[in-house]
Amino acid sequence: MVNRSASVNTALILKVVGIILILSFLVDFLIFLLPFQPTDRGWQINLATAVVDRGIVPLVGLGMLFAAYWFENVEDGDRPQGIDLRFPALILASILGLLFLLIFPLHLNNVRQASTQTVTQINQDAEQAENQLKNQLAQFQAQLNNEQGKAQLEQLRNQARSQFAELLKDEQKYKQALENPQLPAAQKELLRKFKANPQELDKFIAQQTDPQGLANQRLNQIRQRREEAEKQARDNAWKSGLRIGISSLLLSIGYIIIGWTGLKSMGAAKGGGRKASVR
Repeated sequence: MVNRSASVNTALILKVVGIILILSFLVDFLIFLLPFQPTDRGWQINLATAVVDRGIVPLVGLGMLFAAYWFENVEDGDRPQGIDLRFPALILASILGLLFLLIFPLHLNNVRQASTQTVTQINQDAEQAENQLKNQLAQFQAQLNNEQGKAQLEQLRNQARSQFAELLKDEQKYKQALENPQLPAAQKELLRKFKANPQELDKFIAQQTDPQGLANQRLNQIRQRREEAEKQARDNAWKSGLRIGISSLLLSIGYIIIGWTGLKSMGAAKGGGRKASVR
């Protein structure tokens, strides 16, 4: 008697938990659809990612639901206990199997197209930045072609040279600069280099005030950022496609096996029951 009561309670608990898991997934699925934008590729990617990430939830719910009916059958044979939810659950499993099977190629195609679009946008932005830099360089070089521009550049170099020279001559200020924790290590290394060889200071100032050299540095930075952004976009697309695609395919296989095998078994059981009743 105690064992029968425990089996009934266990079956009831498994049913409740299983139904809640399945319903929670369906509610989440409806929420994921909002706002409904089926033509937007980003919306499709986000929907597929969210649904696949939650795809294991109804699978666990189905397992608990059928485990509950197994407990009931062990205790009471094939006598039905209330509403039999096995058939609609198997129909839902078959539908989910087809859904995840469709998500697999669609998501891979969407991720590929989104990655291509992102890389194209990155190249366009980098090309625009390069053109702006070249225009600024051309304008600056045009200003240096007249005497006023050359005088201003030379004045800027002399100011920088005098500031560094004053710092390097004053030992107290020089030591304070080296001991300053807020000063980057690269700048401290430059101060040591200038202190040891004053000619390095002139070379450094010439490099920092050379328009073409500065433009080349910024150009290299733009191209390096472009390459890093392209690599990151491709890596993210590859990871997303691989993770969501494989997970969707595995979920599809699981749901199809559960749905179709269960429906076939129920059909065979009903057919056997009809033959027995005819006899």
